[in-house]
Amino acid sequence: MTQDKEEEFIEPVREMNEESSPELASPSPGELQKEYQELNDRFLRLAADFENFRKRTERDFDLRVRFAIEEFATELLEVIDNFERALKEKDSGAREGLVQIHKLFRSILERHGIRPLESVGKPFNPAEHEAVASIPSDCDEGIVVEEFCQGYCMNDRVIRYAKVAVSKGKEGE
Repeated sequence: MTQDKEEEFIEPVREMNEESSPELASPSPGELQKEYQELNDRFLRLAADFENFRKRTERDFDLRVRFAIEEFATELLEVIDNFERALKEKDSGAREGLVQIHKLFRSILERHGIRPLESVGKPFNPAEHEAVASIPSDCDEGIVVEEFCQGYCMNDRVIRYAKVAVSKGKEGE
């Protein structure tokens, strides 16, 4: 009985070998070369895609790290605003202490890439300024003439827009 089963399987295999053509047995060198090129191209594209993904991920991570303290920095800016208001007072004793604290605080901010934006006397730039008033002045139209709240940037990215008054030009014109 076992021998009968073996013969059942062996016979169809012999028939298949006799019926199959030599073309199906092995592909030609040209076909192999073409298939190799296609697989190699797919591999190279996949490797390039992976490298682009790796670089993009690394860049995104670096940006997240650089701006991780942005919210904290924005909150600290309120403190420096209060210092600047106090510095405008005339009491010289308190003013001297505040000047030293202000210098220290500014240097700490600058070490962390946070710097103030210069506004007064420059053309209005909506990427850096928020216009809260438009007033007549001797300056040309569109020039920032007064700064109510200083703007700041962190690593060349604006984290707070300067609140400014923009010139309308001369009143008689």
